[in-house]
Amino acid sequence: MNRNFRNIAILILFYGYVCQSQSYDLSLETTAMGRPLANTQIAIDPCSCGGLTDNEGLFAISLPANNYSVTITYIGFATEVREIELNSNIFLEIELKEQQEMLSEVIVKAKTQNENLTVPQMGVVRLTSKELKKIPSAVGEFDVLRAMTLLPGVNNAGEISNGLTVRGGSLDQNLILYDYAPVFNPTHLFGLFSVFTPDVISSSDLYRANIPSRYGGRATSVLDVKVKNPYVDKLKLSGGIGLVSSRLNIETPVIKDKLMLLAGVRAGVTDFLLPIFSERLNNTKAKFYDSTVKLLYLPTENDQVTFTGFFSKDFYQLDLVTPVQNINAESNQYDFMTLNGTLNWSHSFENNSNLRTIVVASDYSPKIIFPERDSDNEVEYSSKINYLSLISEFSKKQSPNMEYYLGGQVNRYNIGPGALDPGSAENVLPISLENEISYEFAGYGNANWTPIKALSISAGLRFNHFVLVGPYTQNTFDNFSGELLGTTQFEKGAGVKTYNGLEPRLGLNLELDETTSLKASYARLNQYLQNIYNNTTPVPTSRWKTSDPTVLPQVSDSYGFGIYKNLNNNAIQLGLEGYYREVDNILTYKPGADFFLSETINRDLVQGEGQAYGAEFSLRKPEGTINGWMNYTWSRSRLRSQIEKPGDRINNNEWYASDFDRTHVFNATMNIESNPYNTLSFNFTAQTGRPYTAPNGVVEIEGIDTPLFLERNNARLPTYHRLDFSWNIRGVKSESKRWSGDWTFTVYNLYARRNPYSIYYTQRNGGENGEIFGDSPLGAFELSILNSPLVSLTYNFVFD
Repeated sequence: MNRNFRNIAILILFYGYVCQSQSYDLSLETTAMGRPLANTQIAIDPCSCGGLTDNEGLFAISLPANNYSVTITYIGFATEVREIELNSNIFLEIELKEQQEMLSEVIVKAKTQNENLTVPQMGVVRLTSKELKKIPSAVGEFDVLRAMTLLPGVNNAGEISNGLTVRGGSLDQNLILYDYAPVFNPTHLFGLFSVFTPDVISSSDLYRANIPSRYGGRATSVLDVKVKNPYVDKLKLSGGIGLVSSRLNIETPVIKDKLMLLAGVRAGVTDFLLPIFSERLNNTKAKFYDSTVKLLYLPTENDQVTFTGFFSKDFYQLDLVTPVQNINAESNQYDFMTLNGTLNWSHSFENNSNLRTIVVASDYSPKIIFPERDSDNEVEYSSKINYLSLISEFSKKQSPNMEYYLGGQVNRYNIGPGALDPGSAENVLPISLENEISYEFAGYGNANWTPIKALSISAGLRFNHFVLVGPYTQNTFDNFSGELLGTTQFEKGAGVKTYNGLEPRLGLNLELDETTSLKASYARLNQYLQNIYNNTTPVPTSRWKTSDPTVLPQVSDSYGFGIYKNLNNNAIQLGLEGYYREVDNILTYKPGADFFLSETINRDLVQGEGQAYGAEFSLRKPEGTINGWMNYTWSRSRLRSQIEKPGDRINNNEWYASDFDRTHVFNATMNIESNPYNTLSFNFTAQTGRPYTAPNGVVEIEGIDTPLFLERNNARLPTYHRLDFSWNIRGVKSESKRWSGDWTFTVYNLYARRNPYSIYYTQRNGGENGEIFGDSPLGAFELSILNSPLVSLTYNFVFD
């Protein structure tokens, strides 16, 4: 009897041991209103593990037999908690219910607290709409591009500029996508804020290092902004009324459980406001609009079709800053228009796989209008970019440790470099430059693999085939004299020049322990479309240029290494990243080049090499009464021409600072949330002044003193620094009412710092600036645009 009891006890213990050591699969699917819910946070205790659901709302993990608590959270939905006994493979179907309480009273997180340690990609930053709303902007509403400039390694070209410079790259080296469609001019109002309709944004991902293989065509970075899907079963309104702009956003079902609509619009007129904050803008007139519409159609349980339409338009008038020969005008009128459309069909299969097909159309049309004096006639300069793209991508979650995607992409560019319409002006000749038509064909694949718990790998490969087609006129020049030797004509559809490019991508993440990880990355990228300008930042007269027989595509190789440490149970996140990038065939211009309506532009172009390297330190505290981040970047960005002819060399073919070289940059953002109804936010930035070209002396030409420029970017503007402030006051929402509102008060440039935008040279009066030019009548002056605090007040409302 005792022996039998002992044997039974041993069997029970052995069975318990086997059960504890045996691993089982826990799989779950999250849905909302019957549709998959991607990026749902899964937290599992007591193993302190979890992750995010994929695009099909699926999540899987292998765990030892035990009792677990599974917490499922998603912004805007009620949190679900499931207690499970894992002694066999389990599949859970979780239907999340919409959260009716105020978001400020619900603690939900869109990403795991230690995501910075676990993902294999480095140099990647995701900001949700909730995080963006905490950052002060110039006009009282959250802004994607302004937020990005507070991140390490990200900057702009000046107080007013229409784009981002990432880790010393130029503005055109960044691919900016808005629901898969490229945006060639991403800013309103001289670059004060971005064109993206604020209330419709779901997330914004910035890739600075290990860029996934689904992206291509730019040499430095990718900013991917996504519009949220309108999963709604009732009408929702939101918007804001402000001094600078006002906006309205609508979400509503059209056909119950089948068709939903999201529509957002924003407009602003600032004629009366800008002169108050800057004397330089006294004669400025400005207005802008943007609108985003998204339709979500659910034909079956496994299919989802969306259409996103985007429209943006800017108009502003300035004193004449772009004079054109024989045009009798006192002002310039700038007109920018973007019209994009994206059709996206996604089909989910039963084996954790998905097929996505996307059609994209983008139309960008910048203009400059010259109203002639004492006349109703207007002379108009215009250019355009027409872009079409077809993308098809298959993705599959092979196992909890392996997922991959394979895809193909075809892009068509039709670039109109420029045309001049004189109207009734008799002394101005009409000009229309030849269009450039090109195609990009790409195939790509990427795999994310976790061979062991501490090591995760992201490896990808992309192959590009670029072809420039006719009609096209190829000019041939003498390398030393610049004389036109001849032309070659290519008929419509004829191949002019092809380029092939293989682009490996690799990201490694090694978790040393639960709070520390090391990451490394490598990426090669080819860029076939480039923006040419000889100003600090592109203007409508800037030339977009595809690669051709003499303009080779840019080829960049980027290397990165980083160490990351989380403290106090992930409450504080530290990061240190180093990077090095080299670029071949980088495009710049010869001394004295003028691209405006030039039919022989290739004669004035220079291709050389570029380098960018640096180190970035960041500290982030995402939660708590006082939260925010700060970062410091030390970096260099240099260029070098490679020209045989001495007169065309830049800095005698030696390294010189690029326009975007800023050695030291410090950013800090602090949010004080003392209670659910008040949030105070501060942004501070300080950075080395950007380079500019100062004359080496003065020469007299036909009795006129003329500055002599022998070097490029041989001086720097004064140090740039600025403090911004915002105060958000949230109202108390009654459970019996669907309406809620809050006030946002912002001050941009709080202490009225006069940050120079550039240095200009002109005839001087008296002895001003005599130390620069001696007895010469030429002088220099600093141009500051926003030299006073820019104040804004906005009332934001939600009806749900």
